Amino acid sequence: MIGFIILGISVLTSAIVGIFVVARSPKNVINQMYGLVTFSFIGISVANSMTIDPNEYQLIFIRLVIFFTTIAVSSLYFLILLMRQSYLKIALSSVGTKLIMVSSGIIAALDLSPFVFSSLTSGNDPTPVAEFGAPLFLAHFMAMLVLSITVLVKGIRHSDQKKERGQFRYMLLAIAPILLLAPLTSFVLPILLQQTNFIVATPLYTAYFVVMIGYAVIKYQLFDVRLAAVRTAAYALSLIVLAGIYYLLAYIVSLTLFQGQVSSAVSISPVNILLALVLAFAFQPIKSFFDKATDSIFYKDRYNSDEFYARLSEVLTTTTDLRNLLERASAEIGTTLKAEQAFFFVQYNHVHHVSSGTLHHSSLPLEDAHRLNEFVKKEGQDVIVAELLPEEHTIHRMLISHRVAIMMPLMRGGTVIGYLALGEQRSSGYTNRDIKVLKTISDELVIAIQNALSVQEVKDINIHLQQRIDTATAELRSSNTQLRHLDKTKDEFLSMASHQLRTPLTSVKGYLSMVLEGDAGKVTDAQKRLLGEAFTSSERMVHLIHDFLNVSRLQTGKFMLELHPYDLVKLVDEEVRSLLRAAESRNMKLEFINSIDTLMLNIDENKIRQVVMNYIDNALFYSHEDSTIRVELTMVGDQVELRVKDTGIGVPKSEQAHLFSKFYRATNARKQRPDGTGVGIFLAKKVIVEHGGEVLFESVEGKGSTFGFTLPIKKLAVSSDEKTDQPDQ
Repeated sequence: MIGFIILGISVLTSAIVGIFVVARSPKNVINQMYGLVTFSFIGISVANSMTIDPNEYQLIFIRLVIFFTTIAVSSLYFLILLMRQSYLKIALSSVGTKLIMVSSGIIAALDLSPFVFSSLTSGNDPTPVAEFGAPLFLAHFMAMLVLSITVLVKGIRHSDQKKERGQFRYMLLAIAPILLLAPLTSFVLPILLQQTNFIVATPLYTAYFVVMIGYAVIKYQLFDVRLAAVRTAAYALSLIVLAGIYYLLAYIVSLTLFQGQVSSAVSISPVNILLALVLAFAFQPIKSFFDKATDSIFYKDRYNSDEFYARLSEVLTTTTDLRNLLERASAEIGTTLKAEQAFFFVQYNHVHHVSSGTLHHSSLPLEDAHRLNEFVKKEGQDVIVAELLPEEHTIHRMLISHRVAIMMPLMRGGTVIGYLALGEQRSSGYTNRDIKVLKTISDELVIAIQNALSVQEVKDINIHLQQRIDTATAELRSSNTQLRHLDKTKDEFLSMASHQLRTPLTSVKGYLSMVLEGDAGKVTDAQKRLLGEAFTSSERMVHLIHDFLNVSRLQTGKFMLELHPYDLVKLVDEEVRSLLRAAESRNMKLEFINSIDTLMLNIDENKIRQVVMNYIDNALFYSHEDSTIRVELTMVGDQVELRVKDTGIGVPKSEQAHLFSKFYRATNARKQRPDGTGVGIFLAKKVIVEHGGEVLFESVEGKGSTFGFTLPIKKLAVSSDEKTDQPDQ
C-alpha cells in the first residue's frame, strides 16, 4: 500500500510539473527536453511497479523499464547541454554528440527486443535472462551518466552566473540517487543476485529527482515554472496530510466500533463515508494553509502585478518633466522587481539623448545604444536577456560590462526611442512573469515618454522663441529710439525751415503781385502769363510751408483750432475762384455746384480754406487735360458735405487704406507728381476730425477720385449773439 501511495504521489507530482513546463513554452527546446526526461521517469516508475509481482506481462514491463531508462539518461544529457548554452554550440557540432544520438536510438530499439532480456527464469521469483545487448545497455547507461556529470561539473566550475551555477548544482544532486542506487536496485540485484525486493524503491528516486528539480525551480527559476512547482508541492503535502488523517481516523474508528475489522470498516462503514466527506470539506482550508506557508517561504519577494500597474500608471500621469518621469519610473520598477539598478536611455531629435534612473545607475554610451539599435533591428527582440545570449556575443559582453541583466527596447512605430535597463535581481533572478510584466508596461512607458518629449520640445521651442523675441524686442527698442530721435530732428528742421522760408516767400509773392498789377510799369501778355505762373507757384510754396508748420505743431502738441464765425459757402467759392487760373492753364474746367445761399459756422477759416484748396489742387494735378473738376457743396440732414470729384488717375485699391498716413503717397501719384509730399490730405483729415467732422473718400484706379468732408451743423452753428457781433463782409 505504501509503495502505491509513493508511486501515485511521485507520478502525479512529476506529471503536473512536466505538463506545466511544456505548456509554459511548447516551442522552447529546453522545456521540451525536460518534459521528455520527466515522462521517461514516470514510465520507469510505472513499468517498474508492474514488475514486482509475477504476471504474464512481466517481461514486457521489464523491457519497458530499460527502454524508458535509455530515453531518460539520453534526454537528461541533452537537457544539460541545452542549459549550458555556451558549451552547447561546441558540443552539438562535434562528431561524438552525433554518435551519441545515433547510439541512443539503437540502444532504445534493442531494449524492446529479446537481444537484451530474452526471457524470465522459472520459479516463484523469476528474473530476466540477459543477452548480449544487456552489457551494451549498461555501458550506454553509465556513459550517459558520466557525460552528464562532466558537463554539470564544468558548468559549476566555469559559469560566471550565480543562478546558472545553482541550477547545475541542484541538477547534479537530483541525479545522484539515479547514478548510485538505480543501477544497483533495478539491474545489479535482480540480475546478478536474483533479488527484486528493492525494485519498489525506484519511485523514490523519481520523487527525489522531482523534489530537487522543484527546489531548483523555486530557488533559481529553473525552467521558470516556480509557481507550478510551489503549487504542486502544496497539493502534494495536502494529499499526504489528508491521507494520513483519513487512515488514522479510520483505524481508530475501526478499533473502537468494529473490534479491529479495519478493512471492512474502511470499505463499507457509513461512519468512514462521513469522515471522508468531512475531510473533503476540510481539504480547501488545509490547502490554503499550505499555500500560505509555501508562499511565505518561497515568495518573499513576490509582488502584486495589478498594484504595480496602478502605482506605475500614477507615476506616469502625474508629471510631464522627462527627467523626473524617468527617475520616478525607474525607482518604481527597480523597487518592485528587486533590481540592483534601473535606468532609462531615451533618444530624441536624432541627436539628443537623456539617461536617468536609480541612484548610482550605469550610463549607456551613445555608441553602445547604436549597437543595440542594430541588434534589435536585425533580431527583432522585444526584451534582451543577457544570460540567454552566448558569452562570446558582443551584446552579452556589453550588457555585462554595464551590470545589466535585462534590456527592453522602447518602440514607437517600429523605431527605437530608448531603452529600459535593469540590473541583476537581488534575490534569485528574473522569471518569465517579470518579463511579461515588462512587456505589458512597455506601451504605457512609450506613451508617457513620448508625451514628456512633446512637452519638452514645446518648452524648448518656447525658450528659443522667447530668446528671439527678447532679441527682436531689444533691436526694435533701439531702432525705435533712433527713429524717435530722427523724427524729432526732422520736426525741428521742418519747423525751423518753415519759419525761415515763410518771410522771403511772402516778399517774393508781394513783389510779384505788384508787378502783375503794373506798379513797375506796363506788363505784356507774355510777361503777365509767366509772372502769373510764378505767383501761383509762390502761393503754393506758402501753402506748403504752412502745411509743414501744422505738421510740426501736431508733433509738438501745439496744433489748435482758432474758431470764429465764417460763411462756409463764401470760403469755398473764394478758393474755387482763386484756382480758376491754375485750371485754365492746364486746359481744365473747374465747376462749383452749390445749393446753399449762406452757411455761418464756427470754424478755423484758414485751416478749412487750406483743406479745400488742397483737395482742389490735388484734383488739378492728378487729372487729365480737357477734364472737369466738380466741387459740390450740399446739405445732407444735419450735416454739410463738400465733395471734390475728378476723373484722374485714381488710387490703387491695395493702397487706399494707407492714403491718409503722414507722408504717404500712392505709387501712381509718385510717378505723376514726383515733387509731392503726402502732407496735404494727412493734415486735412486732422483738421476735419478736430472740427467734429469726417473725411470722405472714394476712388477707382484709372477713373478718378472723390475727396471731401462732412461738418456737423448743430455743433458748429453760430449763436445769435455771435451773428450780431459779426462785422459785415
